[in-house]
Amino acid sequence: MQKSILITGASSGIGKAVAYEMARKGYAVALTAPRQHLVDEIGEDIRARYHPPQIISRALDVTDHAGVFNAVSEIGDFFGRLDIVFANAGIGLGEKVGKDEFEKARKTIEVNLIGAMATVDAAIGLFLAQGGGHVVGTSSIAALRGFPRSSSYSASKAGLAIYLEAVRAECLKKNIDVTVLYPGYIDTPLNQMLPSRPFLIPVEKGAAIISRLIEKRVKSACVPAYPWAALGPLLKILPLRMIAKM
Repeated sequence: MQKSILITGASSGIGKAVAYEMARKGYAVALTAPRQHLVDEIGEDIRARYHPPQIISRALDVTDHAGVFNAVSEIGDFFGRLDIVFANAGIGLGEKVGKDEFEKARKTIEVNLIGAMATVDAAIGLFLAQGGGHVVGTSSIAALRGFPRSSSYSASKAGLAIYLEAVRAECLKKNIDVTVLYPGYIDTPLNQMLPSRPFLIPVEKGAAIISRLIEKRVKSACVPAYPWAALGPLLKILPLRMIAKM
């Protein structure tokens, strides 16, 4: 029986690369992102390269909460069963606190946290109805310690991680798996403007790691595991003056 995955934020970065990787592995793939023409083009390229059993592309802005619920339901109907929902859509606008940039912070929270929560809530509703499924969420190493000029991004990713931990507990013994991913620096448009990206890996490598973690149905993992699994706890205890220089 074919397996299927819905990916939000599939028009670029991690979402796009994971779509290619999962299609290569034989999954039916649903691509969603705000701009229809981009997911249409990606879908056609994936179809030509890998001939997945099914592929669908759909315009979806995760801040349109009713649209999120409709999309998850309709894509589930299209595939007959939806096995994985990857809540991946995210932005990073790099606002500074107290510099009249609060609109950037508000938008970041709406997309990265509330939009992801809507995606997960819709997925859980579908999974409860069909008897099981797997939710995957993209958090970040920035969830482990708030970074300057990334305050709302760090908060959104920390909030999503905790939300998913709560969802896992709520879904105990309901045949629903929940995976929280903590990517480090993966080469995507989201972080290409940063002056420093330590331990950077190509997006294709990141997608290959993520696809393996999804198939293993892990509870949580850093991407890549080395060095972030070791460095993550250290971030929490670094002196504030060091964090302020990042």
